[in-house]
Formats: sequence, structure tokens, C-alpha cells
Amino acid sequence: MIQFSNRYIQLPDVLWRRQLPTPLRNPRLLSINHPLADALAIDADWLLSPEALSGLSGHSVWPGAEPIAMKYAGHQFGGWNPDLGDGRGLLLGEIIDSLGCRQDLHLKGSGPTPFSRMGDGRAVLRSSIREYLAGEALHALGVPTTRALALVGSDEPVQRERRETGATLLRVANSHIRFGHFEWLCHSQQHTELAALADHVIARHYPECSNAEKPYAALFAAVVKRTATLMADWQAVGFAHGVMNTDNFSISGQTLDFGPYAFMENYDPALICNHSDHNGRYAWYLQPSVGFWNLNALAQAFTPLVSVIDLRTALEHYEPVLTQHYDERMRQRLGLTSPEAEDKTLVQAWLDLLRAGDKDYHSTTRQLGLSSIEEQLKAVQQDWPNQEASATDWLLRYQARLHREQSVEMDRQQRIQQSVPAYVLRNYLAEIAIKAAEAGDAQPLNTLLAVVQSPFQVRDEWSAYAGLAPAWGRCLTISCSS
Repeated sequence: MIQFSNRYIQLPDVLWRRQLPTPLRNPRLLSINHPLADALAIDADWLLSPEALSGLSGHSVWPGAEPIAMKYAGHQFGGWNPDLGDGRGLLLGEIIDSLGCRQDLHLKGSGPTPFSRMGDGRAVLRSSIREYLAGEALHALGVPTTRALALVGSDEPVQRERRETGATLLRVANSHIRFGHFEWLCHSQQHTELAALADHVIARHYPECSNAEKPYAALFAAVVKRTATLMADWQAVGFAHGVMNTDNFSISGQTLDFGPYAFMENYDPALICNHSDHNGRYAWYLQPSVGFWNLNALAQAFTPLVSVIDLRTALEHYEPVLTQHYDERMRQRLGLTSPEAEDKTLVQAWLDLLRAGDKDYHSTTRQLGLSSIEEQLKAVQQDWPNQEASATDWLLRYQARLHREQSVEMDRQQRIQQSVPAYVLRNYLAEIAIKAAEAGDAQPLNTLLAVVQSPFQVRDEWSAYAGLAPAWGRCLTISCSS
């Protein structure tokens, strides 16, 4: 049984509407996230019970839950849309996890709400699996993210580009409050409610701001820093979000709303993972600047609470925080332990080499940690065809950098192996799991889940998950539809 302790519903009701879920037809439990259940102090055996399945599939509401649909707005592909909100998911309530932290439980795919805008309120199994896997992959890579506790499939027909089946995902987040919540209240002139929401966010997510001379200015500055750190994390692990609208940005700095995402394979900074992003607004290399754009939109929403001078001062910290965190993560990927001025050019030269050689972002970097530099210099002709001179030059620079750091070879290799994953959630792996689950076999999904939860732990039985994408898996297009 889950013990709920709900605070969001105490906020002004312009921010939410009560809504019961709509039951799924013939639901079946496909997967339970056991590590997350442990972290939430939820009995995994109870999640296997008929009572749990009834709540997960919308046939009942668990005791203590108070399902609501949240109202917000946002900028979508740069255009303002005031008519947004939870159109296919419900915030069931909040629980206290094993560490004493408050977490949201959100049932995605639970049917229509007052904010569905003529939609069916459903999530399809395909997109639910992708979100389930992505949350665990990012979490294992040390990136702040929403996660999911359980996945339920069904016989519910859902029409998207093709006829699919509906599913529900029990999403877990430290907050479902978005930049768009603040935008909605500001642009609809509901400034008293805006202050109430800011007070709630400070109390729950940024308690250190409550003692600041200007609590709301401190709150905005803290959101800027968390967002900058998140953008640096995405870039370092090669994650492309795909739909970086302001309504998809969490006020607490977690990755939120997985749509047509992708993890970088062959290094290409111009990667566009959303096949409907025709202008490349959310191309991978633009993600840091889009994060800044979104923060400027949020700053506009904070103007009733914070002076323009304080907002501008906070925004000035974005690039330095992002750069510092990104540089640190990239040093870790190269097995370096202390900063040097040359590191930026060394990292960029490595990325340029990967791009010129059409090399995989992760596996090629991990290879640096699987043998000595001397061995890699001997194998340059084999490993870097047509890039032999450039690769040799870079390896010699890297070797000199390691000598200055007095790096122990075995320690360097271990640092890289602990920072660069052996297993990456490639789109083709997700597609295999999706096809099997759609055919009634959830085992490939659950095996892949275990793999992405332990991406640095090499196992013989997981060797098939370490390979690069086959020809058919290199041209997959991912849509927003779910």
C-alpha cells in the first residue's frame, strides 16, 4: 500500500482540476522498476497485486490519492500557447521516499482531462516503453530525471500514425511543476497565485531560498543554475531531448517529458532526433542555447515577483555554470582528474576527431580506457582509417596531458570505464523491445531495462547490447505522437 501526503492540491485551484482516470481495457502489468520501488519504500510484491494493477490501469483510485490534472501554458517551438495542461496524465499525489524526500506519483495515459484539447488522453505502449527506459538510462548516467515505477499494457485501441494499444506509466518525479506553470499565471495576470506557487516551490525544492534577502530572486537564480547543470549533463552524455518546449522544462531541474529523444551514436552535433522538427530548432548542439531561451521566458514570468536587474544578474550565471559542469564531466570521460587551461581544446579536438572519423560517441571514447596509450598509438592505422595523422597527433597530446597530471595508467582506464557507458540506450534496442512487447513478450523490455540501469557493469550475457546499430537501426525516425 502507498501512503500519500499531498501538498500541491492545497494551491489555488486555477492550477488544477480534479479528474478521475478512465480505465484501460484488459490491463496487464508488463514491468516493475524494483530499484525505484526500494528507493520509494514501496513493497514490490504489493505492486504485483490485483489492487495495485487496478490503480495503475485507472480502474480504481488508491486510498489517499487525489488525482488532478495540472493547468499550465508554454512556448512550443518558440510560439506561445496558453491552452496547455495535463491532457493525458494525472497527478495522483505525493509520497515520502526512503530518504524522507517528497516525490510525485503521476499516472500517464490515464484518459481525457479538461485540458486534453479534444485528444483521447491516452499514451501508447511504444512511447511509454521509450519513456520508461530513458528515465532509467539517464538516472544511471547521473543525470537528474523523472523515472517510472511501473508499466501497464492493455488491449485499448489507440489511433496515432497507425493503430496501437494504450498503456499507462506511473511516473515518479520530485516535481511536475514546469516553467509553463509560472508562464500561465503571469500572462493571465494571476499574480497572487503566482506568488503562492513560488512559495510552494521554495518550500519543497529550494528551502535555502526562504532565508534569502529576496527569496523570489534567489529562487530564480537557483533554477538558472540547476537548468544550466542539466543542459551540461545532456551534452556530456550525448542526450538529445527533441522537444524542449517551456512546458517540458521542470522547475526542479529534472529531465521531463520524453518524446522523440535519442542518445548520440556516431558523433554528429547537428543531430535532430524529432522528425517533425523541420527547422532544427532543437538540434543537439543548440540545446544549451535553447535552455537559456527557456530561462528568459521564465524570467518574463517572474517579473511580477523579481526586479529586471535581479533577473538579468541571475541569467548571467547560466553560461559559467554550464561550462564549468560540462568541462568537469568531459574531463571525467577522458579520465582526467584536475583541470588545465588546455582541456577545452583537447576535448574539442577529440570531438572533432570523432566527427571527422564518423565514430561512435560513447564506444570510441570508452576504448580510450580499455588499453594503454602506447597500444592505441600502434593501432591507429587500424582504428582510424583516413584519420591516422590526426588521431596520432591527438593521442600524443593526450599522453602529454596525462604525464603532466602524473596519472597512473590503471587508474586512468578505470576512471574512463566508470564514466563512459559500455551500454547505450540506442533507438534500435528500444525498437526491438517495443516490437516484442507489442507482440506480447515483455522479457526483452525487462532485460534491456536491467542493462540501461547498469551501463558500466560489463556482463558476458549482455554482449549483444554493446554493439553499434545495424543498418536498419541507423535511420529510425521518432515522432512526438504518443
